[in-house]
Amino acid sequence: MLTLFDGDGPSARVLAQLRGPQPRRRLLSSGPDLTLQFQAPPGPPNPGLGQGFVLHFKEVPRNDTCPELPPPEWGWRTASHGDLIRGTVLTYQCEPGYELLGSDILTCQWDLSWSAAPPACQKIMTCADPGEITNGHRTTSDAGFPVGSHVQYRCLPGYSLEGAAVLTCYSRDTGTPKWSDRVPKCALKYEPCLNPGVPENGYQTLYKHHYQAGESLRFFCYEGFELIGEVTITCVPGHPSQWTSQPPLCKVTQTTDPSRQLEGGNLALAILLPLGLVLVLGCGVYIYYTKLQGKSLFGFSGSHSYSPITVESDFSNPLYEAGDTREYEVSI
Repeated sequence: MLTLFDGDGPSARVLAQLRGPQPRRRLLSSGPDLTLQFQAPPGPPNPGLGQGFVLHFKEVPRNDTCPELPPPEWGWRTASHGDLIRGTVLTYQCEPGYELLGSDILTCQWDLSWSAAPPACQKIMTCADPGEITNGHRTTSDAGFPVGSHVQYRCLPGYSLEGAAVLTCYSRDTGTPKWSDRVPKCALKYEPCLNPGVPENGYQTLYKHHYQAGESLRFFCYEGFELIGEVTITCVPGHPSQWTSQPPLCKVTQTTDPSRQLEGGNLALAILLPLGLVLVLGCGVYIYYTKLQGKSLFGFSGSHSYSPITVESDFSNPLYEAGDTREYEVSI
């Protein structure tokens, strides 16, 4: 048996093992060295059967590269070496919107052949699986999600769908096909909050009867009124949903400018002073009539005789003698 090694020594790669009659064949080494190993079959020698070997050696130009492979249409390839020598690895990729048909990695083998046929790039005509939803289910119009197919989502009882209920797979000029919207979600359904009402002497923004969980309501007071409480309240989800606090109140503003306090005092003084004078004059005037005997009310000097004074009156004693005194009160 004859063993041929591609290199210097039996540790090199085996090119061929020849035994018995062989057709004429051609072997190509990878380098200038070639090792031949002869091995006789076990047992005593048999000269009659020994035919021997005829080897023809010829130096040929070096050829240790694999055949050139063109890049794929709608794609490209990268090589691990500049020359396609043994052990060179080719990596194939496709442009966006195309998928690779075949192996994405090819290796140049020792016999200068590629490990697989070159791949091709084919336009993608399907969307990726959008996935299921929690607390819900879906129905599809076509298997494999080709371009133009639809996926419809529904939620279980007690849950509401947030997002688009139907997704459509559509093609793009560049890139892979895409769904028309994001996958929706099934959220727990909450009862809305009722409008707590408008505070007296105030108003709300965006007045409506019901507010969904998470929505807020803002309050304002008219001019001259002060808001007491929370300006903004939020609907907290629950069964039922509730506001974060009670609506505020609008009370009259109690602040007064000090300069206006002084003006008010002057105004009060201007009003009360004349009124006080009128009250003093109107409280009563007492007139006293005095009849003095032997003395002139006007202080005249001299001696004169006076006659009794007679005064008509409604009282029971109309006659007054000299020296008598009577007091009269006259109210004005």
